[in-house]
Amino acid sequence: MTEAANLLAAWRDELDSATLYDALSDLETNTRLAEVYRRLAQAERRHAATWAEAAAEAGVRLPTFRPRWRTRVLIGLARRFGPALVLPSIAAVEDVQGGAYRASTGPGVQMAAQERSHARLLRAITEDSTGGLEGPALAKLEGRHRASSGNALRAAVLGANDGLVSVLSLVMGVAGAELPGRTILITGLAGLLAGGCSMALGEWLSVQSSRELYHHQIEIERREIETAPDEELEELTLIYQARGIAEPQARALAGQLLGDRAAALDALTREELGVDPEALGGSAWEAALASFLLFAGGAAIPVLPYVFTQGAPAVVASLVASALGLFAIGGGITLFTGRPVLRSGGRQLLFGLAAAAVTFGVGRLIGVNLSGP
Repeated sequence: MTEAANLLAAWRDELDSATLYDALSDLETNTRLAEVYRRLAQAERRHAATWAEAAAEAGVRLPTFRPRWRTRVLIGLARRFGPALVLPSIAAVEDVQGGAYRASTGPGVQMAAQERSHARLLRAITEDSTGGLEGPALAKLEGRHRASSGNALRAAVLGANDGLVSVLSLVMGVAGAELPGRTILITGLAGLLAGGCSMALGEWLSVQSSRELYHHQIEIERREIETAPDEELEELTLIYQARGIAEPQARALAGQLLGDRAAALDALTREELGVDPEALGGSAWEAALASFLLFAGGAAIPVLPYVFTQGAPAVVASLVASALGLFAIGGGITLFTGRPVLRSGGRQLLFGLAAAAVTFGVGRLIGVNLSGP
């Protein structure tokens, strides 16, 4: 894009954001949150004015502003369903703008941190069940937090399900080819180890990457406290306002925290980034071990019968044990869905056995062809 096009796009982006925040301020029934949105709109208009000045200096003529279709749609959704519905989308836009500004030169460099701060503030409002929201919006947010407390149990159920279904399908495929029982046992154990190690590695990478990202974000906050304390004061003030504290008290609390840089960094890390500096996403090794054990626990179910028997009895025993495991997993899933146990367990049983039947048929077809004349 040319310089003129970049200036015009940045100016429009800021005015679109200001228009959105103005609408949210008008629609928000909580007066403290409405004030936060109003001040965010003022900040975006200041940004727009800066871009307008840069455009004037470059000889770029700005047209009459008209909100983009996306802005109008978000405002319409906010009017129909409430501001909370559109906050994640607006936060994503702020993140995109902040990233674009960090890669640019001129006025955007100074605005990048503010746009990123706006995005984090919006996520804090969305995710914090004590953010001063009322009525249905508060109920939805509280429900979301209660649901998130079951993430570990959900991961356990789904991890065991992955191991059971994948290794059951593998074992039935090899059994369909009528290979010796010892070969089936070795194949099943290999699938258990390979799948478990893959799951463990994936979990380790995920947690370790999150930890490294958190460290990077904390380092950014440390630099911003040193180089732009006024912006950090405004961030903390807005965050505490969004959580129900009146502006004078919020500003005083933010100022007190910023008087101690270590305390300020800890507060911003917890309040703005939503990160516990002492935990930083948990241990990657513990997560990897848990993932391996969960996968292996499910995968062991269809393999164990081949330790004690072979042939058709082993196939039947493997299917029966796996069917019980599939039904139990389906019943466990109802902890999160609230569906009837028989329906959920039966569905899980049907899908799991269907996958096993397909691989058994494929194995039988391949085995017949390979053993033919």
